[in-house]
Amino acid sequence: MADAPTGGTPSPPDALPTGTLPADALPSLVIPLLKGVLYRESDSALWSTLLELQARVRDYVAVLGLELMLDEAEGYAFLRSRPEAEEKVETEERRPRLVARRPLSFHVSLILALLRKKLAEFDAGGGDTRLVLSRDEIVEMVRVFLPESTNEARVIERIDAHLNRIVDLGFLRRMKAEAGASARGGQTAFEVRRILKAFVDAEWLAELDTRLAAYRAELAGSEEKGADGGSDADREED
Repeated sequence: MADAPTGGTPSPPDALPTGTLPADALPSLVIPLLKGVLYRESDSALWSTLLELQARVRDYVAVLGLELMLDEAEGYAFLRSRPEAEEKVETEERRPRLVARRPLSFHVSLILALLRKKLAEFDAGGGDTRLVLSRDEIVEMVRVFLPESTNEARVIERIDAHLNRIVDLGFLRRMKAEAGASARGGQTAFEVRRILKAFVDAEWLAELDTRLAAYRAELAGSEEKGADGGSDADREED
């Protein structure tokens, strides 16, 4: 999504009298949040300060038409536009957005949905809190929803491009070589970031199987219609 929080931030002001804060306490929280997601594991000191001052942060960003989304159990926080602010922008003249919208391609959305479903299954099984998947495991998840193709290299290249996009968005984290290798037998490995749960909610997930079944049927029909016209690789969407 954006740059990870950097060092140099103040320690939690536990010893300060009530109402007394360093002048840069709120900006030191809001600036990283405006850049992207704040994770507990990335900066524990900044996370502790956020928990201490979250009410003030909410008031601070509300002036900008934003709201703080904080999941203490999962360990992440981010800012998003307030729904009423979105409605106001639609009815009035358009103003600059502080939190940009990121349009997603169909296949990126599909992979995110499949990863969210995998995360739900993983959580239901208990055990480890981190879901790590190899690139090959993700490719196999996605392959059944792609048109048949004789160009395997092209299929893999496109999936890699989609995975790079998802890493940039912050929903996957590419694991370090030694960690990924030990986890997945030397293959490239990705950690599914738990913030994905905030963007693909349980209600939408409950309808996922129906959506995917409909897409499979549509894909099968498209392949039958296009059987006599050009190669499968040429017909495949980006």
